[in-house]
Amino acid sequence: MTRLDSYFEQFKGKRVLVLGLGVSNRPLVRLLLRYGIEVSCCDKTPREKLDPELLELEARGAKLHLGEHYLEGLSGDVVFRTPGLHPDTPQIRALRESGARISSEMEAFFELCPGQIIAVTGSDGKTTTSTLISELLKKQGFRVWLGGNIGTPLLDRADEIRPEDFVVLELSSFQLMYFPYSPSTAVITNLSPNHLDIHKDMEEYTRAKENIYLHQTAQDVLILNRDNEITHSFAAKARGQVLEFSRLTEPERGVFLHDGAIWRKGERVEKLLEQSDILLPGIHNVENYMAAILAVGDRVTAETIRAVARSFGGVEHRIELVREKDGVRYYNDSIASSPTRTIAGLRSFRQKVILIAGGYDKHVPFEPLGPEIVEHVKTLILSGATALKIEAAVRSAPNYTPGSPEILREEDFYEAIRLSSRVAEPGDVVILSPAGPAFDKFKNFMVRGQEFKKTVRSL
Repeated sequence: MTRLDSYFEQFKGKRVLVLGLGVSNRPLVRLLLRYGIEVSCCDKTPREKLDPELLELEARGAKLHLGEHYLEGLSGDVVFRTPGLHPDTPQIRALRESGARISSEMEAFFELCPGQIIAVTGSDGKTTTSTLISELLKKQGFRVWLGGNIGTPLLDRADEIRPEDFVVLELSSFQLMYFPYSPSTAVITNLSPNHLDIHKDMEEYTRAKENIYLHQTAQDVLILNRDNEITHSFAAKARGQVLEFSRLTEPERGVFLHDGAIWRKGERVEKLLEQSDILLPGIHNVENYMAAILAVGDRVTAETIRAVARSFGGVEHRIELVREKDGVRYYNDSIASSPTRTIAGLRSFRQKVILIAGGYDKHVPFEPLGPEIVEHVKTLILSGATALKIEAAVRSAPNYTPGSPEILREEDFYEAIRLSSRVAEPGDVVILSPAGPAFDKFKNFMVRGQEFKKTVRSL
């Protein structure tokens, strides 16, 4: 029997619930059905809005429990929770108290994966750092699997992964809540208030992130941002080796930025990469490179690091150049679903920009964003549920003077883009960097970014 066979055989004769039918849980449902396991799939999507893939799962034997009350009246022996569903939801708590085993697709993958797992979490920079780690290892000649919160479930590929392969996972706070496993190499890029619409408070959010390293052993590695007060505090609780990266100081062991270059410090100090070699704009991407360099360690040569830095153009929706029209450059930074991400995007440009901002309200403070917008933005175009909060943060900033920046309101997302083209002059930069999720108008940040790009290309 394969590892996959052994894992799923344990569920035969048991009642299995899968809560949430998003991208990550669909391969799980297919596997359960393949092994002849009774599975009930629960999702808030009404039947009339189901896509063909879900109808196909139903045709293959999955029982669907749909609609607004999809969590009511449930009973089962094993429950696989979708990451976005809080584990302390009353219905899940009731299932747990009734004796049901609560798990997740990612927990199953950690149990099954034979490869060497490098996992990345943090408030900002997770996807770029995960992708960089993957690119560095692949360029060096290793076989690499990239997945997790980045959008690619790997559970149904577990039998293809070899012990010598590297598996790079992006993990969200939702995936890490009550998570009982930690990878051999854990990376925390930074931490700041985020997702407080789902998490009870900052303490719960931080505790979730800490699960990425709290189950490590003495042989494992934890990589932290030395410049972030919260992540630096984790070093005292780590069980394995701690390595840190810093733009501002020189860690005892790790990598740091000095005199326009990235250096590695261990038994000796080694210059690895000139900052000017990094194709991606912004100091936050220098931090992402430092984290990735520590994650790959001495498995990757300085020559390979430089080759990737000079050629890697970034990940879609992350300060992505869409086009230049009439001397104006348009950038898609739809991934910026928090104020800290928007701040990083604004600091990536030497000139003042035209910023399109506003999105779903996840109840994080906007006060730190106000002074940054005043310093880096010439025209602010606000659209979305958080428009008034962002405007208030700007107007109350100590460095604000009326008209600097000019503040415009346009509730229609597409009209806001067209408005940016009307106010822009040759040499200007227009950037969509919303400082909030897309849920007020779109399914996710990817759809928002695609709609932005489509509209910009039609100008």
